[in-house]
Amino acid sequence: MKVEGRALRVGVALLVMGGLVLPIIAGMAQTGRAAFGVLPAIGATEPSLEPWRQLFSLPGFGTSLRLTLVTGIGSTLLALALASGFCALMHGRMSHASMGRLLAPFLAVPHAALAIGLAFLLAPSGWIARMISPWATGWDRPPDLATVHDGWGLALIVGLLIKEVPFLLLVIGSALGQLPVRQHLAAGRALGYGRGVVWIKVIMPQVYPLIRLPIFIVLAFALSVVDMAIILGPSNPPTLAVAIIRWFSAPDTTLILPASAAAFLQALLVAGAIVAWIGAERGAKRIGLWWLRRGGRGHRSEPGLWATSSVVSVLMLLGVMALAALVVWSFAWRWSYPQALPQSWSLKGWMTPGSGWGRALEATLIIGVSTTAMSLLLAIAWLEGEDRGRRGRAAWAQALIYLPLLVPQVGFLLGLNVLFLQIGISGGMVAVIWAQMLFVFPYVMIALSDPWRALDPHHIRAAAALGASPWRRLVAVKLPMLIRPLATAAAIGFAVSVAQYLPTLFMGAGRIATLTTEAVTLASGSDRRVVGVYAVLQAALPFLAYGAALALPALVYRNRRGLLGVGHEP
Repeated sequence: MKVEGRALRVGVALLVMGGLVLPIIAGMAQTGRAAFGVLPAIGATEPSLEPWRQLFSLPGFGTSLRLTLVTGIGSTLLALALASGFCALMHGRMSHASMGRLLAPFLAVPHAALAIGLAFLLAPSGWIARMISPWATGWDRPPDLATVHDGWGLALIVGLLIKEVPFLLLVIGSALGQLPVRQHLAAGRALGYGRGVVWIKVIMPQVYPLIRLPIFIVLAFALSVVDMAIILGPSNPPTLAVAIIRWFSAPDTTLILPASAAAFLQALLVAGAIVAWIGAERGAKRIGLWWLRRGGRGHRSEPGLWATSSVVSVLMLLGVMALAALVVWSFAWRWSYPQALPQSWSLKGWMTPGSGWGRALEATLIIGVSTTAMSLLLAIAWLEGEDRGRRGRAAWAQALIYLPLLVPQVGFLLGLNVLFLQIGISGGMVAVIWAQMLFVFPYVMIALSDPWRALDPHHIRAAAALGASPWRRLVAVKLPMLIRPLATAAAIGFAVSVAQYLPTLFMGAGRIATLTTEAVTLASGSDRRVVGVYAVLQAALPFLAYGAALALPALVYRNRRGLLGVGHEP
C-alpha cells in the first residue's frame, strides 16, 4: 500500500506541476521575455530595454504606481488593524461559529458584485445620497462630488476593506482557537493590564505567525486587483493593474511590450511589498520588545477597541446595503432622484434571458461546475496519496498550493495568453477552465486538507481489518464521512470560479462571456437596472452553492439514518 501511495502521490504531484505550476512559470517567463523586447508575434525579436523606457514615459504611469501602493498596502494595514481590534473586543462575547455565520455573506459574494453594489450605494446619485436628500442635504439633484472613482482611491479602499476584514476575522478566529486566550486575558487582567494591552502584548504575537501567509495573500490581492479597481477605483489614470489591461487591449500593438513590462513590474511590486512587510516585522518586533520592557497598564486602549469595532460594524452595514442595492436596482423601473425608493417596479430586466444574461449564466455554470469538479478530484487524489504514502504535506507542496495566490494574476496571465494562442486553445472553454483551475484548486485544497487530516484513522483501520481494499475504503468510508467538508470545499471552489475575471477575459479572448465579465463591462454603462440583474445573478450563485453544501450532508445523513433504522421505534 505504501508503494501504491507513493506512486499516486508522485502522479498527482506531476499533474499539479504540469497543469498548474508550470503554466504560471511559463506565463511569467513569457511576460518577462516580452518585457525585455522579445515577442516574435509582433516582430520584436531582439532583447531591449525600450519597453521599459516606453512604460516610464506613458502618461499617468507614476500616478498609477502611487495609487496601487496606497490602495494595496493601505487597505491591508487597515484591514489587519480593524480585524485585530474587533477580535480583541468581541472574543468571548461571540463564538467562532456565530462569527462564521455572520461573515459568510461577505466571503461568498464575488468582488465585482460587491463593488457594483457599493458603487450604487456611494455614487453621488446613489442610495445613501437619496436617503438623506433633500431633507438633510438640500440636494434636489446629484451633487458634484467624486465619491466613486475618486483620485485617491478611497472608494476602492472601502470596497477592499469590506472583503478583506471578514476574511482576516475568520482567519484570526481560527488561529485563536489554537491558543489559551481566556487564560491569557484572565492573567493579564489580574495583573492590572487593560484588555487591549493584553491582546497586543501577549495574544497577537502568538496569533500573527499563524495568520502571516493569509496576510500576504491579502496584500498580493490588494496590490493587483482588477475588477474592483475598474468599478470603484480612479479611472484616469487608474491603478497599475487596470492600466495594464487597457494597454494590452489597446488597438495599438506597440503598447503590448510596455504592457508586458508593467505586468512584470506588477509581479516585482508584489514581491517587493512582501519583502518590505517582512522587514517591517523585524522593526515592529524591536519596538514591541522595547514596549514590553517599558511596562504600562494601558487602560486607555479600550476606546480604541470600541472605535475599531464600530468601523468594522459600519463596513458590514455598507456591505449589506450594497447587496440590497443590487436587488433593488434589478427590479427598479422608474427611480428619479432624490426618491429613496423606486416609484415603479418591473421584471423587464429578468424577462429576456435569451438576449443577455441567460447565455452568460450558462457559461458561468459550465465553467464553474467543471472547474470545481476537477479541482475537487485532484485535491482528493493528492490527500489520498499522502495517506497511502503515510507522509504529511511537505514544505514544497505548501508552496505549490499557495503560489497562484501570491503571484499577481496580471503578471503571468498576459504571457500565458500568448502561449495558449501559440498552442491554439485560446478563446475556448478549455482554456478558460484550465486558467481558472490555477486559482480554484488552491482554495479547494485549503478548505479540504485540515478536515481530511482530522479524520479519525480508527474507522479506516476497521475497514481494512474487514478486508476492504484501499479504493473501497476511500469510496465507502472516507468520502461519506467527509461529505460536509467536501461539499464546503466544492462550494468555495465554485464561488472562486464565479468571481474570476482576468482568467476568463484573457483566455476567453472576449468570446466567453460570463456573469462576471459582463457585469464588470456593463458597470461603466448608464443602465443600472441591467447591471443590477447581472450582479444579482453573480452574487446569488455562490449563495446557492453554499446552501447546497449545507443541505447535501443533512440529506445524505438523514437517508443513512433511515437505512440503519435510527430514530424508528422497535
